[in-house]
Amino acid sequence: MSTTNPRISRHALARAAVGASVTALLATLGTASPALAADDIPTVISNLQTWLVGILAGLATLFLVIGGVRYVISGGNPGEVEKAKSAFKSAAMGYCLAILAPVVITILKSIVGG
Repeated sequence: MSTTNPRISRHALARAAVGASVTALLATLGTASPALAADDIPTVISNLQTWLVGILAGLATLFLVIGGVRYVISGGNPGEVEKAKSAFKSAAMGYCLAILAPVVITILKSIVGG
């Protein structure tokens, strides 16, 4: 009769979840279209806003997944739970920055004159 170690399966699940998230993020970043090329500054800044929000939201989602996986595999270990909470806080900051990115871009447009 063989016994399996539950920690191994949890860690394998964690690696698979993080790997899938990273793959999805890289696939999203790799889909550049020719429509992003622009001839004037306001269009470039608008395209920058789209990319910035996408990257920030993608990274925040990655941190959210990492935090969730860490919390699940922590097994009640207080140190690991704190690391998971830290990842959740990082995800929240990333989402806040993604929400604030259009404000920053609007300020940048007013400075440039677009």
